[in-house]
Amino acid sequence: MNNLRFSFLLAVMIMLVFFSTSAWADNYAKTIEVFQKSPQTQSFFKNSYGYAVFPMIGKGGIIIGGAYGKGQVYREEKITGTVSLVKATIGLQLGGQAFSEIIFFQDKRAFDEFTSGEFELDAAASAAVVTSGAQAKAGTEGTTASASAGPATGVQAETKYRKGMAIFVHIKGGLMFEAAVGGQKFTYQAI
Repeated sequence: MNNLRFSFLLAVMIMLVFFSTSAWADNYAKTIEVFQKSPQTQSFFKNSYGYAVFPMIGKGGIIIGGAYGKGQVYREEKITGTVSLVKATIGLQLGGQAFSEIIFFQDKRAFDEFTSGEFELDAAASAAVVTSGAQAKAGTEGTTASASAGPATGVQAETKYRKGMAIFVHIKGGLMFEAAVGGQKFTYQAI
C-alpha cells in the first residue's frame, strides 16, 4: 500500500512541475497554427464541424498516472466554450510528458455529444502524433511509434474519424513509457 501511495504522490509531483513551468503557458493561436501546418490535419480543418484545442496537457506517472489540461472548443472559428481534460491510468508506466491535443468533430452529433457537459473517451481511443519524420499511435492504452521518412516522401499516418472524432497530438517534451489502461474525461462549459 505504501508503494501505491508513493507512486501516486510522485505522479502528482511530476504533473505539478509541468504546470508550474512558465515556458509552457497556454497559447491557443500558436497551437492551432501548429496543427494547421500539418498535412495530416489540413483536411480536418476544412471539413470538420468543429474542434477542441488543448495547448498544454501534462501527464506523468509511476504505476498510477494522470494527465490534465484545459482547452477551448471552436465552431466556425468562434469559441463556444471551455473544456478541461482529466485522465487517470493504472499499469506499467514511468515518466512525464507534455503535449498539445486537438479533437476534430465530424458532425453536429459528435460536437453535441462532446459539449453535453461531461464526456468520456473509452480506452480504445487513439491519437495520431503530428511530427515530422515519425508516425505514432498514442492512446489511453499506451503508445507505439515507428520512424519513417515522414511527409517529405508522401508517407503519412492515415487518420479517420472514430465515433465521429479524430484526435491528433503534438509532443512538446518529456519522456513517458506507458503500457497502462485508463480513459479521458472532459468537462465542457459553454461561454
